[in-house]
Amino acid sequence: MVSFIYQISLNNANFKQRSAFLEQKRNKIQEKVEKLEKKKRRKKKREKNNIESNGINNIEQYIQYSHSVYSKSNRFYKMAENVNDSTYQNGNGKSSTDIAIEIEEQDKKEREERRKQREPPPIVFPNSVILQEEFDKVIGLVDGNIPQGDMQFFEELHQYMLEDEGSWALSDGFLSFVGKLLNDQNFSPELRVRLLNVLAVAALKEDIILVLHQDRREHVFMNYAYNFDRISIDEQKSLALFIIAYLEPNVGGAKESGRMNGNIFVCNLFENPSSSEWLLYISEWDCGSGNISNIRVTTKIAENSLLSENEMLQNYGSAIVHNLACKEVFDDVAVELTMAILQFFNSKPDEEKLFRCMKALAKFIQVSQQDVSQLIQMIGPKPEKFREVSERINMFITVIESKLH
Repeated sequence: MVSFIYQISLNNANFKQRSAFLEQKRNKIQEKVEKLEKKKRRKKKREKNNIESNGINNIEQYIQYSHSVYSKSNRFYKMAENVNDSTYQNGNGKSSTDIAIEIEEQDKKEREERRKQREPPPIVFPNSVILQEEFDKVIGLVDGNIPQGDMQFFEELHQYMLEDEGSWALSDGFLSFVGKLLNDQNFSPELRVRLLNVLAVAALKEDIILVLHQDRREHVFMNYAYNFDRISIDEQKSLALFIIAYLEPNVGGAKESGRMNGNIFVCNLFENPSSSEWLLYISEWDCGSGNISNIRVTTKIAENSLLSENEMLQNYGSAIVHNLACKEVFDDVAVELTMAILQFFNSKPDEEKLFRCMKALAKFIQVSQQDVSQLIQMIGPKPEKFREVSERINMFITVIESKLH
């Protein structure tokens, strides 16, 4: 009798525990649904603002892109609407948690499929920054050093980066605020490094292009990046990573005490086709000392990184050169990068960096065969010198030699 009563008590305890667990899951799903509704309202508001600011000529392009970026969120929202407590209303027996996991897995497969379709894939460094750690460092460095009203921009950045909100979470004044932090010398160099590290993670987001398009008037990012050779080594690294950001699994993405810096920002912008194309824009603007363009700044960062004495910058530089070679570049860019590659060959690079640069050289000699061939013959060293390094490098050496005059 005692054993029977004990069993009933145990079953009641298990039932209460499971009920509490299910209630927690239901609350979590409800929070997701409410969050998605909030996203949709913000999305509509942001779309309206962007359309008004960008002009009628950009409406179709903006809507087309917005649909592709946010279709996944809408799909989740529609499926979540069908969830009643812990199961679908149609009685398929799947818990809401299982549904959320399936959606996440499906999105992951779609992203991987898109990457496979991109041949060759870009080199990026997705695991080089611990986001929460970098964000907390930024907050600590600005605390008490900026007007209280400006803290709203960090709340927006938190929503965009750590709460996974869309780019509509960033207000119109956000980029101007970023420009102030990057260019005001009263702030410590570490603040710029940490901020660039956060932005390097943002560069991997699919909707980062919407943020970049808002920068067409002030050119906050590229005006700062144009001074690449005059900023600190740590800032150079983070800035370069921002531009690279795009190959998985991570290639050469070692961590460096959280101080990765600017090169990662550049690297990671190659992750998505739209942001990588932004790096190649040829439209010029006056930066004070002359006219510059996105492609000129990107090329400058690639060259300076590749020819740096810092090994990590060389790693990022070779990745940017590789990624540029995977795009359609003009012959003047091909020639300029060829000169940097030939200089880099004299530094006795390791196999990975040598492979990236030899692969790029094989592409550049096809873009501008006469000029690139002359540079190889005049400057050297000849690609033949590296024939025994690896088989994959040999393949590109053969392509290059077949094009030499």
